[in-house]
Amino acid sequence: MQRLLEQVLRFGVVGFLAFGVDYGVLMLLSQVCGMDVVLSAGISFCVSLTFNYLASMRFVFKRRDDISREREFVTFLVLSLVGLGINELIMWIGTATVGSSVLAVTTVKVLATAVVMVWNFVSRKRWLDAGE
Repeated sequence: MQRLLEQVLRFGVVGFLAFGVDYGVLMLLSQVCGMDVVLSAGISFCVSLTFNYLASMRFVFKRRDDISREREFVTFLVLSLVGLGINELIMWIGTATVGSSVLAVTTVKVLATAVVMVWNFVSRKRWLDAGE
C-alpha cells in the first residue's frame, strides 16, 4: 500500500507539472492569441503529452520488459487520446454552458483535468506499469 501511495504522489507531481504546460499553452492560445478554446485545449493537451510521457515513464511507472519502447509509447498515446477525448468533451460542454472567460475556462479546465487524471492513472497502471 505504501508503494502505491508513493506512486500516486509521484503521478500527482508529474501531473501537476504537465498541467502547468497544458494550462500555459491553453491560456496563451485562447486568451492571448484569440484562438478557439476547444482547439486551444486540444493543442495544449498534445503539447503536454510529450512531457507527460517522458516524466511518467521515468519517475512514476516501472517499465515493462515484455513490450518495446515503441509499443509502450503507442499504448501511452492511445490511452492519452482517450483522455484527450474526455478532455475535449468536458471543455466543449463546459464552455458552452458557462462561457469562455478566463474564470470559466479555468474552472472547466480544472474539472476536465481531474476527470482525465483519474483515467490516466488507472489506465496506465493497468496497461503500462510492470508493478513492484
